[in-house]
Amino acid sequence: MIEIGAVADDFTGATDLAIALRERGFRAVVSIEDSPLDPQNLGDADAVVVALKTRTAPVPTAVAQSVRAVAALEALDARQFYVKYCSTFDSTPEGNIGPILDAVMDELGEQRTIVVPSFPDNGRTVYRGHLFVGEELLEHSPMRHHPLTPMTQSRLRDILAPQTGREIHEIAAPTVWAGPAALRGALASSPAGYTVVDAITDADLETIATAVSDWRVVSGGAGLALGMTGPRPGTLSQIEPVPGRRLIVCGSASAKTRAQIAHAAETLPSRKLDIEALATDPESVIAEAVSWLQGLAADEIPVVYSVGSLDDIRRGSAGNTVAGLIEDVLSEIVSRAVESLGVTQVIVAGGETSGAVVQHLGIQRLHIGPRIAPGVCWSAADAAHGPLTIALKSGNFGSEDMFTTAWRALDDLTD
Repeated sequence: MIEIGAVADDFTGATDLAIALRERGFRAVVSIEDSPLDPQNLGDADAVVVALKTRTAPVPTAVAQSVRAVAALEALDARQFYVKYCSTFDSTPEGNIGPILDAVMDELGEQRTIVVPSFPDNGRTVYRGHLFVGEELLEHSPMRHHPLTPMTQSRLRDILAPQTGREIHEIAAPTVWAGPAALRGALASSPAGYTVVDAITDADLETIATAVSDWRVVSGGAGLALGMTGPRPGTLSQIEPVPGRRLIVCGSASAKTRAQIAHAAETLPSRKLDIEALATDPESVIAEAVSWLQGLAADEIPVVYSVGSLDDIRRGSAGNTVAGLIEDVLSEIVSRAVESLGVTQVIVAGGETSGAVVQHLGIQRLHIGPRIAPGVCWSAADAAHGPLTIALKSGNFGSEDMFTTAWRALDDLTD
């Protein structure tokens, strides 16, 4: 039996959740998509997070993958199921958050759950049912310009309503502040369906997690896990960093990642992919990037990226096509760098890019290591060409200097 069985809608979200669970006393393992959930391979894990690429997948595909993952977690006799989505509630009017929640609830025979995307450490909070990014409403944040899931509303009920036929309710902050018992009573009196619960601080998340500790299904961003208490409080599992060359690849178009690239470019060798050449000759783009990497000194930390400014972003169907090409090209660059250049420590920025890279490398599990920033950690993995140390970063996460400072956590482990 495991305590927590979770499904995450992208790979960075999976590690985001796993690091939060780790810090709350769970031994967390991330399992990649349909990799077998063999108890022998999971070791002493009491929390298993299945990493999927369902955030922008077609709805039927996203639903089928999520249900399949939940069924596998059921076979492990999970005590509680956790549906994890992005803290900025990334979705479209068609889904995928609502359809996935509906399908998971049907699979488990449950009638109600909570909706809690708040992650205060990363500036995501919910007040009066509205999602804020820092001091801005979601609809006024840079997420409004996301090429795949532009978020033009802030009230979670309004975002979720077109995606589900179930009722949606709201519980405001004063009820949360009244404590777990009051919140539990309010939740019990709510009709079946989905309840959006305000959360502004980590203390609010702890109140919410306590109030629903005996619920079979919860849903939220990774922040909700920070309110939970695992079976091993105060115990942090460690990983063994793999010595070798370092590499950063960025497929994210987010404002945060663009700022991180600009900061890194001041001191690190950096190369921007030729987006126009991708459509006609991706192999030449890959070969030129690998050749450039090969010419650098072994102790340098290169950055390969696709978007430097908003002018580089393609929107609509063209954006989807280019995004897919970027994922494929960056994945192949990482694979060749690992196979032939001795790269063993990699940072990948962007949820879709992270998923593509992990799949391309043949990774089946990630063992969670030290935290780099809220929602970002180092992980140990066995890839097709050998062991790696890898960090998967959501586009919006991390400090501006993350690409230059993230390595300190690994250096501390080897000192």
